[in-house]
Amino acid sequence: MSDYVVGVDMGSTSTKLLVATPDGRQVLVVSRRSPWTNLDHGRAEMTAAQAIAVVRDLAAEADARLEDGYRVLALGVSGMAEAGVLLDAEGTALAPIMAWFDPRGAAQIAATPDAFRAEFLGRTGLPVGPLASVSKLLHLRDEGVELEGTTFLNVPEYVVHALGGPRVAEYSLVSRTGLIDQDDSTPWQAALDVLGVDETILGRLVSAGEAVGTIDDPLLPPGFHDAALTVAGHDHLVSAVAVGATHTGQLYDSMGTAEALVRVLDDTLPFDARERLARAGINCVRHVIPGKYVLLAGTKSGLLMRRVLQLLGITDAVGRARIDDETMALPADGTVSDAGLAVSGARNDDGVLKIVAQSDGLSPAELFAASLRHGNDMLAECMAVMDREVAPPTSTVLTGGWSSMASVVRSRSSLLPAVTVSTHDEGTAYGAALFAAFSVDPRSFEDVAETFLSSPLLTTERS
Repeated sequence: MSDYVVGVDMGSTSTKLLVATPDGRQVLVVSRRSPWTNLDHGRAEMTAAQAIAVVRDLAAEADARLEDGYRVLALGVSGMAEAGVLLDAEGTALAPIMAWFDPRGAAQIAATPDAFRAEFLGRTGLPVGPLASVSKLLHLRDEGVELEGTTFLNVPEYVVHALGGPRVAEYSLVSRTGLIDQDDSTPWQAALDVLGVDETILGRLVSAGEAVGTIDDPLLPPGFHDAALTVAGHDHLVSAVAVGATHTGQLYDSMGTAEALVRVLDDTLPFDARERLARAGINCVRHVIPGKYVLLAGTKSGLLMRRVLQLLGITDAVGRARIDDETMALPADGTVSDAGLAVSGARNDDGVLKIVAQSDGLSPAELFAASLRHGNDMLAECMAVMDREVAPPTSTVLTGGWSSMASVVRSRSSLLPAVTVSTHDEGTAYGAALFAAFSVDPRSFEDVAETFLSSPLLTTERS
């Protein structure tokens, strides 16, 4: 009988399930497109039933490809923060999952008391805006949903619960709800008061990799039954761990639908520093690594690049390869200045693609190059703010779906220090499998990670 651990990545673009041996050898990966329903004005949602159905489908596919008689020892779930499920006391989902980039809640958070919004930045380490889950909860309340007696679970926490685990709140995910005081990682009473709830709106606080029950979902294959369950935490941080970007001095740039810059801290920063960073859209929150914190700066550059390609009729790998080659044939910044062709909208508080074309002779490659320039501009702003609070980084690990494009790597390498590109395609799912392995191993996380990650994560230097 073969023993395995499983990592699930509940991603913005796709949901993935990775099977590995307990010592880190990757066995297989299966994937489905995340089942969002796209609405107008940048809104997107899926039902809780759709989210767990995707996981069940992936488990069934993995089961069909594995040998008879296997056993899953543990399953860890990572994925997006700032999107979740509101459950009533009976476990019924009271509303669809709103995507992290969905703008709903902006008006409600802006209408909260001045004193609350003034303290929000330094207390939570987050900007005031629609991304923090408290904003989505305020929106639901305005839509008539009764919040008292409910529990909010981030998507990875909900999947663990739906598979058989209790209602828990993992530190790195709950840090991004706007409901946690970053000084001590406890519920912030002022936020609970604004919602009109008590601390039971959150599940029991747990660390990434902490075993929180076992799978008892009858719709999963028998080989998955009784496996330990754990919430692996926020996807960007989990994928950083998977490629070894866990030390101060390193910058981790994860380029998916969101582009996230991660800087590891040994402790949280003071209130005033968190406030300054949050004003610039940069988070100071808990890491998935026990006792660590991070600076996390995000942009929506990946979302905008995807929409640029969609406007150009490019929806597959062949089209992406073609536009990549055409963009590489241009100078690094293209041949058209921002005065002639400009893309904007990648700020985390924006996300609306805007294209201004004031020149003739434009091409698809020039448009893609303009989106890359805009992404670099947004990252440069984030870097400047972080460098005022902590020492500048000396190296960068670049990963995520967009990092497979040479034009993207060239663009980011012109801005970020000593860029190394990770060739591990499924960092988040692999990292989730690492936390699954940790959940059933008595050794320290450092020892388990050293063993697990010794299966080489190949990297290549690109300039």
